[in-house]
Amino acid sequence: MAQSCDVCGKSIIFGNQKQQRGKAKYLGGNGRKTTGISRRIFRPNLQRVKVQEGPSVATKRVCTTCIRAGRIMKAVVRKPFTLPAAH
Repeated sequence: MAQSCDVCGKSIIFGNQKQQRGKAKYLGGNGRKTTGISRRIFRPNLQRVKVQEGPSVATKRVCTTCIRAGRIMKAVVRKPFTLPAAH
């Protein structure tokens, strides 16, 4: 499915966008009035990441929540603490 996380499956969610006028009562106003409601889309923050899957490396679209939570293992570009090979 397009625009969905390959790890958790998070995808597009639909919601409402409210347009209001007036001042809130607790600020001394008469209250907020809704003057319009229109549909909007909440999209997940997807990033293309190289993921280590056993011995192989795959590129996946993963949401930032999964990346920060450590649900994936990023592919190591080069082994740590190794010097480049001499020619």
